[in-house]
Amino acid sequence: MSKKVYKKGSSLQALPWIGPALILIFVFVLWPMVELFFVSFGHVSISGLIKGWAGFDNYRSLMDNSDIGGTLKRTAIWLVVVVAATMILSLPLAQLMNANFRGRRILRYSVIVPWAASLVITATSWKWILDPYYGIMNNVLMDLHIIKAPVDILGDPRTSFMALLVVGVLVSLPFTSYVLLAGLQAIPHDIMEAARVDGAGPWKGYWAIVFPLLKPAFLVAAVINAVYVFNSFPIIWVMTQGGPGYETDTTTTFAYKIAFRDQDIGQSASLAVGNFVVILIFIMLFLKLSKWKELDQQ
Repeated sequence: MSKKVYKKGSSLQALPWIGPALILIFVFVLWPMVELFFVSFGHVSISGLIKGWAGFDNYRSLMDNSDIGGTLKRTAIWLVVVVAATMILSLPLAQLMNANFRGRRILRYSVIVPWAASLVITATSWKWILDPYYGIMNNVLMDLHIIKAPVDILGDPRTSFMALLVVGVLVSLPFTSYVLLAGLQAIPHDIMEAARVDGAGPWKGYWAIVFPLLKPAFLVAAVINAVYVFNSFPIIWVMTQGGPGYETDTTTTFAYKIAFRDQDIGQSASLAVGNFVVILIFIMLFLKLSKWKELDQQ
């Protein structure tokens, strides 16, 4: 009985500290999502006023949109390719940053600085680098005699999305690399020394001991990066604005176009609700990987 009273009292004592955070979560997260849900089921005017109940009309209109199929396909490719490539490249990069060599600190700084920069600045820089007339990329390719004339990489549907994938991987590398670096540094050195004494070589020791111990950090980094990549708006919008046409749109930029270009707020809200469901799945996966239930029981 006293144990329950203690828990209740400790919870009330913590309320003044977590209260402001709960208020912010309600005002800026929960309330807007509830409003978004109702908007997706309503007839919405151009000015944003709900004029009546629409049922599933907005969702049907979204599914009938001729561009939604390609957008969903590109979103899946964007998510899978960027996250997979990022995690594959982050593992050796984290291993390199964990190695003991002169200049290691400089390497770590050079990796973290691009992540600290604004995505808008990074995307704008790449947009100018890939510019067909003033960008350094075309100049280098012509100097190497790979191309004979400037190529509009971002203006060509065959190359624009590939360029976005490369930039998406580059801006995602720092975070995942540092998460894996933290996981590597948490592995006790005694385990590796014991493996060497038992005759395990570097390759066998890595895949039999290091990688299994690194797997929780690897999975958590992948899930968080997936949320980050799925929600990525600045890279695509700054570099191509989803163009040419709708050839590089993902669900985030497509929802923006529907709302502010097509002036169909209800259809945009229905797509945003779909995005929220996907993010919710990622969050539940993250909580499962973090073993939050076991921590709560302790």
